[in-house]
Amino acid sequence: MNKSLFVMAALLAAGLAQAQTTDTLKKIKDTGAVTMGVRESSGALSYTLGDGKYVGYHVELCQRVVADIEKAIGKKVEIKYQPVTSQNRIPLVQNGTVDIECGSTTNNATRQKDVAFADTTYVEEVRIGVKANSGINGISQLNGKTIATTTGTTSVQHLRKHERANGVDFKEVFGKDHADSFLLLESGRADAFVMDGQIVAGLISKAKNPADFKIVGEVLSVEPIAIMIRKDDPAFKKQVDSTIQGLMKSGEIAKIYDKWFMQPIPPSNTKVGLPASDATKAAWANPNDKPMEDYAKK
Repeated sequence: MNKSLFVMAALLAAGLAQAQTTDTLKKIKDTGAVTMGVRESSGALSYTLGDGKYVGYHVELCQRVVADIEKAIGKKVEIKYQPVTSQNRIPLVQNGTVDIECGSTTNNATRQKDVAFADTTYVEEVRIGVKANSGINGISQLNGKTIATTTGTTSVQHLRKHERANGVDFKEVFGKDHADSFLLLESGRADAFVMDGQIVAGLISKAKNPADFKIVGEVLSVEPIAIMIRKDDPAFKKQVDSTIQGLMKSGEIAKIYDKWFMQPIPPSNTKVGLPASDATKAAWANPNDKPMEDYAKK
């Protein structure tokens, strides 16, 4: 084989390998299993009950997706739950370890270069959580304070942007996950916790004394949160979006949201108490996978 033919053959083989790794529906049908990326403590979106059990708004939406996949391929599918973190969730989707990530991932332009997103199912507002007696009521009062956030999240960039814009100077400390970040606030090692509002609200609701904490100040950013899948797999994206759009059209998605955000949820049977925002309702009414940057233009 001459050199040019060898190169062509190698490229063809690489292309076939890529096609195989990105044909998620075929992979699920062949193996009879789907690996769902889940979070240990992403508020009401995705969290663990222990003993390998994971629940939440996004987990339930992904379970609905899997139920529709079973109908499409004509066989029962086993769900394997794979805990992911803010740091490893994208690589685990890229390398095929995780087929569908059902956590609390922001859809932004940078991430769209590496992965794909289903239609937005939740629009988040990044907020500031503090102790109720802290005297802190907004970002301008964070000067000289220690701020907790979670490694690998977009909240870090928003913090720095507001730091410059407001002329405040604060120290950042990072938790390995959201529960760890909240513990930094709870234990007094941080003066504030900056994160997605529903995550802050959820962790406050589960604290020993929820009244000891509050959410204050301005919204730091508005972010579309979506189920994440592998890039360049249009058939799988179409399958996932079909389920989500069906739930939006029927109004079922609002009932699922209400179940996880407005009703008592396990294990402590406390309420997050966060009604669906106008931005979230707009995403349900007009399904789309627009990145965060499009929201910033409004």
